[in-house]
Amino acid sequence: MNLRIALVGCGLIGQKRLNLLPPGSVTVACDTQLARASKLAAQSPGCRATASFPEAVSAPDVDVVMIATINAALAPIALAAVKNGKHVLVEKPAGIRIAELQELETAARKSGALVRVGYNHRYHPACLKALEIFRSGALGPIMFLRGRYGQGGRLGYEKEWRADAKLSGGGELIDQGVHLIDLAGIFLGEFTTVEGHAATYFWKMPVDDNAFLSLRNAAGNTAWLHVSCSEWKNLFSLEIYGRDAKLHWEGLGGSYGIERLTHYQMLPQMGPPDTTIYEFPRGDESWKIEMAEFFADIQLKRTPVPGLREATAALAVVEKIYAQK
Repeated sequence: MNLRIALVGCGLIGQKRLNLLPPGSVTVACDTQLARASKLAAQSPGCRATASFPEAVSAPDVDVVMIATINAALAPIALAAVKNGKHVLVEKPAGIRIAELQELETAARKSGALVRVGYNHRYHPACLKALEIFRSGALGPIMFLRGRYGQGGRLGYEKEWRADAKLSGGGELIDQGVHLIDLAGIFLGEFTTVEGHAATYFWKMPVDDNAFLSLRNAAGNTAWLHVSCSEWKNLFSLEIYGRDAKLHWEGLGGSYGIERLTHYQMLPQMGPPDTTIYEFPRGDESWKIEMAEFFADIQLKRTPVPGLREATAALAVVEKIYAQK
């Protein structure tokens, strides 16, 4: 299957996508900064640059649109793409309001276009191994989950688009927080009780720089989550507690430290558990795997997971927390 792709948003993520796609598969590069689109287009034979997303998503030589823009533009561009019958891979959170995702889902159903949402953390090697162990039943019934995700920002962070609620939809909660919410949902399912708050402690900006969540499913199993952009040493930690074992995923590679998964298996006599450590020093191929899954979605005509359903579930938590501010 030779799919022709338009990349809308030619920054860091757009470049990452291009690097992992077959040569010549990107036919259109689109960015509001035409120079940036031109730079990316020059790297792909036969690719043209444009600053007009309506042009990109309606082009006859485009089958798939991959969108990596500011949050406020994600859903409108995706909506235009699916109305033109294009399949879409849109970065998380896919929109800044649930209503946008609902409109997008209706339009996609009508046109037959498939929409995958870019929650690439699901494809990190530690996550794939954790899911393998979880699905084997080794953990027993899941009791609760604890997650922390933080980064320290940078000089001028409070002046970037992420600090403007009209462009971002919110702060750290809608930025990194949705990743933790999405991962927690894999293990605990739908959250029927959403409690917590978002606050601004350090950065002089009108959006949150920290958020604290307590999420419970119908059975009362809890996900306790903290996300922060005042975490001066970048941190990722996800602990999954079962009745028979615990998994601890820490690190994402790079500035977040080596990625590893530790499996603590309870013994019949309890006491110190059997411990197995998996390390992934060569980094992850999450972006590559994610795109391969999307192309398989299209070939098999299957509903993408994570798709709009999963993105809506994560955004529903965000909306409830922001409504409590």
